Amino acid sequence: MKPKSIILVADDEPNWRTLIESLLRSTEYTLEFAADGQETLDKARKLMPDLILMDVTMPVMNGFEATRRLRQDPTLAEVPIVMVTSLDDRASRIQGIEAGVDDFLNKPFDGVELRARVTTIIKLNRYRRLVAERTRFEWVVERAFDGYLMLSDDDHIVYANPQARIYLELPIEDDTVPTETFLDLTEKYYNLEPEEGWADWPAPPSDSFQSPLYLVRPESANANPLWLQVNVLDVPSGGQANRMIQLRDITSQVVLKRDTWKFQSMVLHKLRTPLGVMLTSLELLADTAPSLPSAKIVEMANVALRGVQRLRSEVKDVTEYLVAPTLAAEGAELSLAQLRELVLEVCKTLDIRSVSFATSTLAEVRVKLSQQATQMVLQQILENSKKFHPLNTPKVLVGFFQPDPKHLTIRIADDGLSLSPDQISQAFTPYYQGEKYFTGETEGMGLGLATVATIVWGVGGRCRMYNRPDGSGVVVELTLPIADE
Repeated sequence: MKPKSIILVADDEPNWRTLIESLLRSTEYTLEFAADGQETLDKARKLMPDLILMDVTMPVMNGFEATRRLRQDPTLAEVPIVMVTSLDDRASRIQGIEAGVDDFLNKPFDGVELRARVTTIIKLNRYRRLVAERTRFEWVVERAFDGYLMLSDDDHIVYANPQARIYLELPIEDDTVPTETFLDLTEKYYNLEPEEGWADWPAPPSDSFQSPLYLVRPESANANPLWLQVNVLDVPSGGQANRMIQLRDITSQVVLKRDTWKFQSMVLHKLRTPLGVMLTSLELLADTAPSLPSAKIVEMANVALRGVQRLRSEVKDVTEYLVAPTLAAEGAELSLAQLRELVLEVCKTLDIRSVSFATSTLAEVRVKLSQQATQMVLQQILENSKKFHPLNTPKVLVGFFQPDPKHLTIRIADDGLSLSPDQISQAFTPYYQGEKYFTGETEGMGLGLATVATIVWGVGGRCRMYNRPDGSGVVVELTLPIADE
């Protein structure tokens, strides 16, 4: 049932209130009354009316002042106000307009005119509210982490927010809708589970079917499956779209047990493997050293030494991640020239021989990050560039640009492997590694980019990773605040 529109009648004359009530008595309206300006304010805040019929001459506070105060209240500023008055001079009308009145109705008024004015204004106000609510809805949905689509009765997409476009591999910057139906489009990339739930789509599942609907992207050579839960909401008819679809990524919930095992295995295996190598080598040395030639002793000692070095590296990963927030020292700054020098220094340390800088015309700026923190950030990013390059010989391109006057973005691109959406979305998560099957043999504990994020977030910056649009490899963007001059 459609709710009634609330009309607040502000008039101190009982006879006028009775007349208005008799003219507007209808199943469409709920009439409320106030006898002075202060009571009008109090009731308006309580009722949130769709229209106020405001008399000018009232005790305590006149209609002009009551209107001004209503317009100063953010929750009531847009409520339509019609001033019902016996004042017909130009000065009074200007005073009413300046106070915020939307329309005027002179006493004595015609009943037909009153009803026509009220009907028109309430319809316009409803339309304004619908537009405002749609604007707020679109603002939220455009920035939502879930995918949202509006579907017509014949299953064609009328609207898709950016996240839904990503899930369905539609161009993000293009608002055009595909010619395929939603079902045809999803079947290109996903398995529809469970089958019986999708059997009659676009008709809703039968009442006897209780399981949620899922879209499952099968695993590929370098990516795990993606699970999307599909929630269907019917919306009131009257437009093109009669159904809203929510696509929620529940992959993390589905693989929670696997990830728990992965975390435990990661720590145990990463620390246990070098310890095992060390103990085995040292035990052999202790038992057989007197009878072994010196060359063999040196060989076994080197094996033990490599185990110690690997263990130290694994422990270093953890400790660096834990202390990373403290590296963003208050007041620390770094110039653009120093940033370039640090990039070259870290590349030299990692034996990355191909590094170049994109042409930049930026004026000299300073970012809010210490040299030690910046060095650690670059070390982690460039280590990954080398580690995940098929030949461990990446070509690195570094660029600097300002997205706005208060920030500097460092863009580091390589020509290694491209990543799946799942890998990119989890890249800055602690203990996450990009290998499809956990073996424990990839160097590092998956804390590198999490360390980067901890440092950058700590100074109010942002991190972003995406695949190179012009070939294989990834791009890491770090947006850092510029220090005040």
